[in-house]
Formats: sequence, structure tokens, C-alpha cells
Amino acid sequence: MSTFAQFGNDLYTGKRSFDIVGRQKTWYAVSVVLLVLAAIGLFGRQLNVGLEFRGGSEFRVSSISNVDDFETRGKSAIGTLDTGSDVIVTKIGANTVRVQTEKFQNNLTDKVKGALAAEFKVGENKITASTIGASWGASVSQKAVQALIVFLVLVSLVLALYFRTWKMSVAALVALAHDLVITVGIYALAGFEVTPASVIGFLTILGYSLYDTVVVFDKVRENTLAAEGNGRLSYSQAANQAVNQTLVRSINTSVVALLPVASILVIGSQLLGPGTLLDLSLALFVGIAVGTYSSIFIATPVLADLREREPAMQELRKRALRYQSAQARKAVTVPALDEEPAEGASPQDQGRVASGSSTTGRALHPSVQTGPRNQPKRPPRSKR
Repeated sequence: MSTFAQFGNDLYTGKRSFDIVGRQKTWYAVSVVLLVLAAIGLFGRQLNVGLEFRGGSEFRVSSISNVDDFETRGKSAIGTLDTGSDVIVTKIGANTVRVQTEKFQNNLTDKVKGALAAEFKVGENKITASTIGASWGASVSQKAVQALIVFLVLVSLVLALYFRTWKMSVAALVALAHDLVITVGIYALAGFEVTPASVIGFLTILGYSLYDTVVVFDKVRENTLAAEGNGRLSYSQAANQAVNQTLVRSINTSVVALLPVASILVIGSQLLGPGTLLDLSLALFVGIAVGTYSSIFIATPVLADLREREPAMQELRKRALRYQSAQARKAVTVPALDEEPAEGASPQDQGRVASGSSTTGRALHPSVQTGPRNQPKRPPRSKR
């Protein structure tokens, strides 16, 4: 633990640093690959939307004594009615089976309940049936899109006013779009079912990603204001320093958030089965992981690329280069003439110090060197 704390302290003080902003092309390439995979999932496999969005009938058979081979048995029971509809059978909890089909009329619904009761050997009172129209799902989708648009507009205005630059709003929105597309793409590739709970999870991760990005941007602003005052760092260098200073904090925050979500995800998948809790935790887990990546490796590099094009930031870069060049020249040690020899030094080292030279420093100019050649000549002795 102390080692990790020391690691974080070294990052904050600048003793250790990772060139994150300077390697933005690497992170952009990784994101492009992820976005291409997400696009393949979205346009190739497409999203597996839940019953709430596509409409249909759902039957839940509870108190089943034997759930072995539940999927085959559920489909077989529906198949005896020759409905011609697609059937999705999943297990919920230890002894409950969920069967989703196309929307049935009331008379056919009763027949399906009877067939399921006979197959799983339970009473019809242990079977619940519900029907959802596709219009309800369309309404939910429309409201979700409206909420997303309002959210993005308000976020853009708040960031622009708080940081006094629209470029931070653009960088934050790029990171948000990056998170949303990749998360939804992962859902499509993996075939996860998208339910209203998943949509809630998608909207939640946008807020989480934005929170982490704002924390980094606030430190970027603090560092760049100092850099503009003393001219020691360029904008990209100050931004990279900010990312390093908040890196451990971002990792800790993400781990603390992911651990309970992962616990809920494991419990939901192993014990509870498909449901609101599983859908929500799955969206949160994927989104938080992607959001952490974007706030560190995407948002700040994009911001630095946008700001470095400004004339003021280009002038700051020149000032920083001049200052750093001057510091590099000063780093070369020049021994003083009155430098005292170190205790225990060899006679040769003492002679070098006395003569104005050093094994680690530069040789002095001949005009200031001491030695036999530069000693004043003695006046000639008068002849006796």
C-alpha cells in the first residue's frame, strides 16, 4: 500500500511521469479499433432489443421442481401450439423460467399457459402472463433520446461557462460519444439484451464519465494558468502533468465503483438470472471501464490538440522551449575556482580542484586557468 502511495506521490510531484498526451496517436488508434468493432456490432449483428421495445408476450413459470433442459422444454411446449413465433426461454433464479414470444391474443394466451403448465408439471396459477405493445417501447426510446439531447446541451453550456472555453466542452462531448458508442457496440457484439434498465445504465455512465473528465480538466486549467504565468511548460506538457497528477485518483475511483457493480453482476448472472438488476449492473460495468479509459487517454489529448492550435498556446510553447533549453545549459556544472577538495580525495583530485578542472565539470577557459603556464614570470636576476 505504501508503495502505491509513493507511486501516486511521485506522479503528483513530477518525479515520475507517463507521456500520455504526447502519445495521443496511440490512444486514438486504440479507440478507432474499438469504434470499428462497435460499428460492426451495431450494423452487422444489431442490437438485441428486449421485449419492452419490440413488443410481445411474456410468461413466467415459477416453483418448478425440475428445471433441467428448460430451454428445450419451453420451446417444445410452445411448438405444440404451432404458433410460428420465435421463442426465447431463459432461467430466472433457481426455479423460475421466463418464456418470451410474439404478442398473442387472449384465447391463445390461455393455451400457452396450459401447455407450459403441462410441460413443467406445475399448476396454471404458477404461471403469470403479460403482454407489452411495441408502441410502449417506441415511447421509451423517444423519451430516452430526448433526455440525452437535453443532457448534452446542458453539459456543453455548463462546461463552456465553467472553464471559459468551448474547446473543453467539445473534448468532453467527444469522450462521452466515445463511451456511449463503444458500450452500445459491446452490447451488440456480445448479444446482450437491451432493456429499459440498460438504457438507464447508458445514461448513468455518461454522468460518471463526465465527472471523471471534469476532475482532470480542472487540474489541467490549474496547471495551464501556472504555465502561462511562468512560461516553463507548454500547454500539452501542463495537460500531461495534470493527467499524471489525477491518474491514481482516477484509478482508485474506478476500482471502488467497479467492485460493487461487479459483485452485483456476478450475483445477478449466477443466482438471480436475467432481470432489471443484471441489465443495469452490466451497462454500468462496461460503461465505467470505458469511461475511465476515455477520461485519461481521450479527453485530455483531444483538448490539448485543440488548444495547441491557438496562437497564444503556440507562443507559450516557444517560451517553454526557451526556458527548458536554458535550464538544460545550466545543468552542466562549472566548478568554482575556490572549490574545496572533498575530504579524503586523492592527491590527483586535489590537484584538479586546485588547478580549476574537474572530472565531472567542464574545463575552464584558458584565460582563467591556473597553473605553471599562467603564473607571472619572475623578473630576471641581475648579473653579479
